Amino acid sequence: MLAVVVLGVGAAAVGGGGDEPTPAATPAADAPAAAPEETAEDEAPEAAPVDLPKIGDAVRDGKFEFTVTAVETGVAAVGNDLFGEEAQGQFVLVHMTVANIGDEAQMLSGSNQTLVDDQGRQHSANSSAAIYLDDADTFLNDINPGNSVEGVVVFDVPADAVPAAIELHDSVFSGGVTVSLEQ
Repeated sequence: MLAVVVLGVGAAAVGGGGDEPTPAATPAADAPAAAPEETAEDEAPEAAPVDLPKIGDAVRDGKFEFTVTAVETGVAAVGNDLFGEEAQGQFVLVHMTVANIGDEAQMLSGSNQTLVDDQGRQHSANSSAAIYLDDADTFLNDINPGNSVEGVVVFDVPADAVPAAIELHDSVFSGGVTVSLEQ
């Protein structure tokens, strides 16, 4: 039985034996030329540029309405001579107003926010640096329905990084909304 299988595999490997080409290998003289195969790049339409909300635009995620009001870059340190923190690169301070548009208290946490630079790198908030700001108000702050706070989220980014956008979240589980920081 094994010998029959080996002979069958060997005959298949050598080929059918005839000198005539198979019909699939010989195109008809009057048949149109085959179109070149399309690649995934050819099939995918170009993505239209997305117009993101900008500084000053109110955006919503979950129970919060965020309005980015200003961005400070190039900050070397926060706090004072006795208590403070120096940036590894530079601090970027994103000022915002956050309103609770829900019907129950919601906790605002700066650590739920993400800064994206012009190279596409994502930076997490530096909550320990934010503690040294008098007006941060983004460190585990409960906001009651109908109330709003003005606060600052601090990011420690490389010295050459340019902030491009911020992803704002009402909680760690929310979908988030992106706001352009380009001016």
